[in-house]
Amino acid sequence: MFLERKEKGKLHTGSVLVGYDLGDVCSQISYCIYGKEDVDTVATVVGTKQYNIPTVLCKRKGVNQWFYGKDAVKNADEEGMFPVDRLLSLARKGDMVELDGEDYDPVALLTLFLKRSMSLMSFIATVDRIDAIMFTVDEPDDRLVEVLSKASSNLGLKTDRIFCQSHTESFYYFMLHQPPELWAYQVIACEHDGMRLKTYRLECNKRTTPIVALIEEQIYDTLVIPAETEEEQIRRDACRLADERFLGILRNLCEGRIVSSAYLLGDGFRTEWDKESIQFLCHNRRVFQGNNLFSRGACFGLQEKLAPSEVGKKYVFLGRDKLKANIGMNVFRQGREAYYALLDAGENWYEAAKECEFLLAEDRELSFVITPLTGQNAETRLVRLGGRAGEGAPFTRYRLAMTMSGPETVRVVVTDLGFGEFFPPSGQMWEETLEL
Repeated sequence: MFLERKEKGKLHTGSVLVGYDLGDVCSQISYCIYGKEDVDTVATVVGTKQYNIPTVLCKRKGVNQWFYGKDAVKNADEEGMFPVDRLLSLARKGDMVELDGEDYDPVALLTLFLKRSMSLMSFIATVDRIDAIMFTVDEPDDRLVEVLSKASSNLGLKTDRIFCQSHTESFYYFMLHQPPELWAYQVIACEHDGMRLKTYRLECNKRTTPIVALIEEQIYDTLVIPAETEEEQIRRDACRLADERFLGILRNLCEGRIVSSAYLLGDGFRTEWDKESIQFLCHNRRVFQGNNLFSRGACFGLQEKLAPSEVGKKYVFLGRDKLKANIGMNVFRQGREAYYALLDAGENWYEAAKECEFLLAEDRELSFVITPLTGQNAETRLVRLGGRAGEGAPFTRYRLAMTMSGPETVRVVVTDLGFGEFFPPSGQMWEETLEL
């Protein structure tokens, strides 16, 4: 028998959802109104497509005056100014930051940047009117989730719908909301900041139910675009070499595959150094260029998390941060045997958690059913509760808590809660680790 938690309040038409692409160099904010399909990106200058907000703060010497974003960059070189950048990395590391003779908590600095940058949303909704927010970052982990949780608690948000996902997952959700012909086959995205190229290749296995979506990632650190200040001949030679390397990468990505569309992301593609590569890429494919895909994908991901669309229900994304198996138990509910889902495949491991209560009689053994979505057979794992149950008690009540410490490691904690006034809790606790 299981005792379930109550469902949280649902969204209503007009709820404001925010997708925040938080990067070490620059950030972006997209938003949508629940009930409408359109996702817009906040421009730093009204009426333009200048979406990038430099992830930088700058403090004026001796006073509590702070600048953020482009203003921080503009003032950074002035006398009496103390700039601080790489705010995400600093918060992740956790060491105090010395600034103007004082030590600052790096999470507090990140929180200040988030507060200031979110003020760009004021023409849509103030921070306390935002109903849900999805942060998307290049490489999320449990430490980063902890940092964002601390920062978010000080933003003045009136919601607990605060989530985090990778750029890879944001790419998946972005494509999920594009016209079907653009992802009828495989899709590639190339992200370039001028120094590093990162590629994503999306493919879907339509022979499974639900359809499993996978994304392969590769990083190339040697594809460097020369600065515009370089001597003309040096720049021309460097661009030709970069174009040759990029063409080779694209050939490997597309060889033996049907690619429906491709996306070029980041400032690295703003100058025309890739003529041969683009000519190859545009052959029988739709090619798009922009730089707000991830923040928009975060918005779409938030929509799917809170109110899955019909197409979203047919797919499951199994990235490297994802739980790749359904975990549940066969239980008796209202006198009938039933399957009770605990953790669902497709959840981020650092967000996957479940807590519930149940009753056991003499049989003090838990049986977990693990069903992979990767084609393997389902298997059963047993967890035996040692010791003695309350003597004379017809049943004993237990609390089950499940969390994950990695994409393939499940932590199970069971606590004895007793049974009514006459059979108090024994204080026993059992902990087990399930390796998937």
